[in-house]
Amino acid sequence: MTMLMERTADAPVQRTGTRWEWFGLGALLLGTAVAYIWGLGASGWANSFYSAAVQAGSVSWKAFFFGSSDAANSITVDKPPMSLWLMSLSVRIFGLSSWAMLIPQALLGVGSVALLWATIRRQFGAAAGLLAGLALAVTPVAALMFRFNNPDALLVLLMIAAVWASMRAVEDGRTRWLVLTGMFVGFGFLTKQLQVMLVVPPIAAMYLVAGQPKLVKRLLQLFAALGAAIVSAGWWLLAVELWPASSRPWIGGSQNNSILELTLGYNGLGRLNGEETGSVGGGGGPGGGAGGGMWGETGITRMFDASQGGQIAWLIPAALILFVLGLVLRGRARRTDPKRAALIVWGLWLLVTGLTFSFMAGIFHSYYTVALSPAIAALIGAGSVLAWRRREWLWVRIGLAAAVSAAAAMAWVLLGRSAEFVPWLRWAVLVVGLVAAVLLLVPVATRGKLAVATILAIMFAGLAGPAAYAIDTIATPHTGSIVSAGPSTGMGPGGMGRPGGMGGGTRDGGAMGQMPGAGQVPQMPGSQTQGSQTPGQTPAGFPGAAAADGRMGGMGGAGGLLNGSTPSDALTSLLDADADSYTWVAAAVGSNSASGYQLATEEPVMAIGGFNGTDPSPTLEQFQQYVADGEIHYFIAGGGMGGGNSGTSAEIAQWVEANYTSTTVDGVTLYDLS
Repeated sequence: MTMLMERTADAPVQRTGTRWEWFGLGALLLGTAVAYIWGLGASGWANSFYSAAVQAGSVSWKAFFFGSSDAANSITVDKPPMSLWLMSLSVRIFGLSSWAMLIPQALLGVGSVALLWATIRRQFGAAAGLLAGLALAVTPVAALMFRFNNPDALLVLLMIAAVWASMRAVEDGRTRWLVLTGMFVGFGFLTKQLQVMLVVPPIAAMYLVAGQPKLVKRLLQLFAALGAAIVSAGWWLLAVELWPASSRPWIGGSQNNSILELTLGYNGLGRLNGEETGSVGGGGGPGGGAGGGMWGETGITRMFDASQGGQIAWLIPAALILFVLGLVLRGRARRTDPKRAALIVWGLWLLVTGLTFSFMAGIFHSYYTVALSPAIAALIGAGSVLAWRRREWLWVRIGLAAAVSAAAAMAWVLLGRSAEFVPWLRWAVLVVGLVAAVLLLVPVATRGKLAVATILAIMFAGLAGPAAYAIDTIATPHTGSIVSAGPSTGMGPGGMGRPGGMGGGTRDGGAMGQMPGAGQVPQMPGSQTQGSQTPGQTPAGFPGAAAADGRMGGMGGAGGLLNGSTPSDALTSLLDADADSYTWVAAAVGSNSASGYQLATEEPVMAIGGFNGTDPSPTLEQFQQYVADGEIHYFIAGGGMGGGNSGTSAEIAQWVEANYTSTTVDGVTLYDLS
């Protein structure tokens, strides 16, 4: 490692690489693959909301194209389908199983590490690339999302790919690289809509500053990139908008059956200002203030709080210090300097995305922070190696010592939030980090054989904490719609009693953590729960409340807002009976409630109202017609957010209850509509 870091700061990077570099890369990628694939099926259906859509897409090409929740195409998930396409194709090849669904996600993780290595190595050398790849691989939230079936895994790879292509454009000024950048952004849009746009301002700013052509041509090239993004995403949007609404599924998450409304509303501006029609509430209270709301407090320290800190914050202070240090070191370089351009794009990625996440008032989950992990890892790899090569200057060694101290101090704080988890580690990291910082200030400790010990101490101080959390994450099954990495802190996702935030989905299939903010219960669509609650408890009757046996929904196996249903063998057999005679073997309020029954039977189950149960699909009249035509066999009560006194799903539930006789199977109430 020392030899790899010894090239001068301005020396050209060898493109072929040495034997030791390829050995290091092989070890990094093999280790990442083993870590991400090991025990991959332990999480079962993971997020059953997406798992049901994967199952549907594996048996119906129409469901595949739209990202439908069921193969009969009643409603889509509330995201574009590109990430579902990869998983559905895998299931088509290998059959329906947890492993077949999740293996593409793990491979996306390995690909992300490899692509980040290639991007950083090109400008900063082998050591920087390997260090950046390692930092990404051991980031706890990355270890979580590359073993889970949310869209974020593909999104991260595509965002890295966009920066990789834009950096190639900086090198030679060719328009084709900007077009490729736009294509990756467009594909990112088809993965998770506007979240991919967080990387666009950093790329545009970087190219305007460092692109080789004259300014007018640089602007035209960026417009070409924009055009490529529009085309690569717009073809699908146009197809969905032009497709007759009567022959396609309802667009889940929208109130008017429009993909454009979903893009600009629920998944767009609504995430920023908290005004999300059909949602369960915003971030910092009504209108998105900083007072703390359903999704936690907003503000500049949000990435470091109990909910997000253990997921992503370990190296943020060090990355920011190295970002500034690197810019100063490259301050006199030419305008088109690729190293400075790389620092600009990764640094702005971290700042733009971090600030957006910190102040967005709408729905926010801690696993969103995986979008920060490539930028942090890149700055750690590039900045530390760049500074190490100028360590003969005292002020550079002071900057490096500050970065190491910041990483050690951050780890000490974060590990202290889970005091029973490897209790000695926080002190070891702190002590080794302080020793490493002192060694950096002593010139003799940065040369020769002593430099090896200094480098190892630095790496331990920076990576031991997140690596321990990542190992815990890999060893623990995760299920539900909101999941978190690392051990329980007692205050964040995965732990009970988190004040001011949304309890995450279970790490092991057990009960959820606290739902919204201590002391207040938000008024929910179709819910009559209001007033106060004891801190650390989910209000009784709230969708997603834990039952006495630890299952979600409080209704046996019926599922709830955030966790899928878990039907018994008897209930599954009942639904399977005469399944071929019906379009949908059952209907249930909310996508998660419907998902478990669909995955158990591998037959279409209608998700009334979509994820939250609040989408106006189907209407009562449409549902009545489906029943009259003999297309739905059973209605399963409970789950989702319906069943209250308002909304389409509530109207359907009330109509069924008034006109059909209920029966109970293993704690689940259902109505035979035939």
